[in-house]
Amino acid sequence: MNFKIFFTAFTTIFLAELFDKTELAVFSLSAKGNGKMSVFLGAMAAFFVATLLAVLFGGVLSKIIDPKIMRYISASVFFGAGFLILMGKL
Repeated sequence: MNFKIFFTAFTTIFLAELFDKTELAVFSLSAKGNGKMSVFLGAMAAFFVATLLAVLFGGVLSKIIDPKIMRYISASVFFGAGFLILMGKL
């Protein structure tokens, strides 16, 4: 295991997910009742599946598209979505 990549991924995802809409949904679900463990396990399972799909899809795409180009496309989509959100269009 490459620990540098592990900690880079952990830090990036942790900071990106902190107080985003997914975490706010988990706050809301856990505030509804006594099923906090169920909310935790459900959220972890959902994030696990979403991350697994992203890793598999990224692995397949990296064989077709140069990873450098993938980073530029990802950054463009990310900034484009952020701009649309700021402008109230998304």
